[in-house]
Amino acid sequence: MNRSKLRSFLGHVGYYRRFIKNFSKIAQPLTQFLKKDVTYEPGNKAHEAFEQLKEALVSSPVLKNPDWSKPFIVYTDASDAALGSTLSQKDENGNDHPIYFGSRQMSSAE
Repeated sequence: MNRSKLRSFLGHVGYYRRFIKNFSKIAQPLTQFLKKDVTYEPGNKAHEAFEQLKEALVSSPVLKNPDWSKPFIVYTDASDAALGSTLSQKDENGNDHPIYFGSRQMSSAE
């Protein structure tokens, strides 16, 4: 896969990032190849990230509309490479339902 095709794939998948939990963390092995001085060498992590993003597009949970009368729950997660968050609410049975997923990659300064 060349840099142009990879950029196109990540752009298309990135459009749906709010539906994919931990999008930035999953995409990180691929986004490193968008840098000018890095040559794309398909490896296990990059291939796994590619497959994981494809699978997430077809199997992501359905986001629910918020119920303003119920409390919100915020989950956060961080690694050395990315930050992630989920906004959810519990239903009548006590099950979490996602309302929004947020994520971003860490910059080199962070």
